[in-house]
Amino acid sequence: MTSFSVKFSATSLPNSNRFSKLHATPPQTVAVPSSGAAEIAAERLEPRVEQKDGYWVLKEKFRQGINPAEKAKIEKEPMKLFTENGIEDLAKISVEEMEKSKLTKEDIDIRLKWLGLFHRRKHHYGRFMMRLKLPNGVTTSAQTRYLASVIRKYGKDGCGDVTTRQNWQIRGVVLPDVPEILKGLDEVGLTSLQSGMDNVRNPVGNPLAGIDPHEIVDTRPYTNLLSQYVTANFRGNVDVTNLPRKWNVCVIGSHDLYEHPHINDLAYMPATKDGRFGFNLLVGGFFSPKRCAEAIPLDAWVPADDVVPVCKAILEAYRDLGTRGNRQKTRMMWLIDELGVEGFRAEVVKRMPQQKLERESAEDLVQKQWERREYLGVHPQKQEGYSFVGLHIPVGRVQADDMDELARLADEYGSGELRLTVEQNIIIPNIENSKIDALLNEPLLKKRFSPDPPILMRNLVACTGNQFCGQAIIETKARSMKITEEVQRLVSVTQPVRMHWTGCPNTCGQVQVADIGFMGCLTRKEGKTVEGADVFLGGRIGSDSHLGEVYKKSVPCEDLVPIIVDLLVNNFGAVPREREETEE
Repeated sequence: MTSFSVKFSATSLPNSNRFSKLHATPPQTVAVPSSGAAEIAAERLEPRVEQKDGYWVLKEKFRQGINPAEKAKIEKEPMKLFTENGIEDLAKISVEEMEKSKLTKEDIDIRLKWLGLFHRRKHHYGRFMMRLKLPNGVTTSAQTRYLASVIRKYGKDGCGDVTTRQNWQIRGVVLPDVPEILKGLDEVGLTSLQSGMDNVRNPVGNPLAGIDPHEIVDTRPYTNLLSQYVTANFRGNVDVTNLPRKWNVCVIGSHDLYEHPHINDLAYMPATKDGRFGFNLLVGGFFSPKRCAEAIPLDAWVPADDVVPVCKAILEAYRDLGTRGNRQKTRMMWLIDELGVEGFRAEVVKRMPQQKLERESAEDLVQKQWERREYLGVHPQKQEGYSFVGLHIPVGRVQADDMDELARLADEYGSGELRLTVEQNIIIPNIENSKIDALLNEPLLKKRFSPDPPILMRNLVACTGNQFCGQAIIETKARSMKITEEVQRLVSVTQPVRMHWTGCPNTCGQVQVADIGFMGCLTRKEGKTVEGADVFLGGRIGSDSHLGEVYKKSVPCEDLVPIIVDLLVNNFGAVPREREETEE
């Protein structure tokens, strides 16, 4: 076991995305007593994993009743596809040939997810979605052009999506191309490593980091350090690649809480303590088909220097003690429930470098009454004479030509940088004010990616849907656009309304945080099975966050428009257009 020690000054955070490599130091293991942990039997606190041949594996004594994913990990270590270059050999075998062996079939359907590759077996057999790691959603024009070049060769099967974790997913990839794609990603400073299955997902931060006049702290150094730790600087960190389930992390940098801390397994909330800058910690937030839970306080504060060490300690506690049976009950909050917050905290303390963890600070820096700001459109930066422009990317979908044009605009008008947001939009930062008018007149902004979209479109979010995703029950992206357009023709809305669509109960579209959410299902109408949706209502983001609840179940998609109209009129002040015209 290794412990990563990371030191940098919180008062002089670097603006560069380049950081020195993390260094390993031997750990200490000193138990810290806790009243919450006293009720837990000692044998329950025995780590369930052990190191063998350089990898963490589930001990023999804990293998009874484990789920199929755990069995696949035991049968063959997924990370060897990367660390031992197994992808080179796998890419030479046809998908059809792989089907003949259980081991290679599990490679393409399960283990390749450790490399960020998701086989689209159901709808696009033999093709893969590739998910990247893009800490804080920051990317460059060169990276964007490279991704465009990858998807362009796949024609109608190739496209890109901005995800709800500030990330890129590219589609249409075929396995023989993967070794070359991975090399190309590395050359432009990208990786897809450890972005799927039981790994740490993309670290989310403030999309306005470093340019926001009202930011609390620039989140980029922290999200970069977290990503570097998780992937060991793109080399693969096998200490955290055998978690019981996926794990999300974010660093809060603004009062707006653009990062959605309440739905992350670990959220860093800026706070000072005795004149020192650091973070209070929230833990356990997650979505799943069977349960959704908001993150809760760990009653812990860490100085800025300990952002990575505490992340490491929490991950190791989860890795060591999390159960591996029913995958609907293996997210970290289930472990917190079992041990109690104090019991879980005590296990984190054991894994801290000095076995110490300060209690939560009362000096929270996030203003609770802050009104969340709009980032679409033109806004001044903290740097005098510069602005950023937020562009609406309809439900996050882009084509190769779009990506090339975005890269060109970033170079021509900005600093060659793009920012992705959790609402599936894109920000171009660092634009001289004298260039704003010319940018706003660009054809891409006039015809495709408007900085001032209709009010119901601007906050519309949709997951991949069944066009590409085998788990999705319904089509989401095109349908969400069509239904929203129909609703806009029927009512006039003057306040922002966030509508989210997700194709299945896995809720990648995060319907529970939306004002109005739609979760795909199958239902019956006139004796026939049709695509439908469970309608959610009342989700809130920000300091008064709240997860929405089911308003109406199993509504046929073709019957959604009048229900949405009624919700908008009764709950969000919308006015039917015929009445609006009469009143005029």
